[in-house]
Amino acid sequence: MTKKLKKRLYRILLGAAAFAVAIAVSRLLVWQNDNVTLLAFLAAYLIVGGDVVKQAARNIAGGQIFDENFLMMIATVGAFLVGEYPEGVAVMLFYQVGEW
Repeated sequence: MTKKLKKRLYRILLGAAAFAVAIAVSRLLVWQNDNVTLLAFLAAYLIVGGDVVKQAARNIAGGQIFDENFLMMIATVGAFLVGEYPEGVAVMLFYQVGEW
């Protein structure tokens, strides 16, 4: 396995662990604080999908808008905007597993 694939695998595993923690935080909080839940899922999202968002921004700056990175970013950010935080992180996580 190449160094790049190992790095991606570690990011996937760390992101999956952060996702599990975010789900636990959202389920176990006695007081449902949306800000804490949002921050937990946002942290998991940035761990697992930060490189996709960064690549999408680079491609947009370079004039290549509609590629897979941009579409994944739109789908997952859309999920966050409608309040489906776990869906946004899960979609990005499954995409990264597929790419790996």
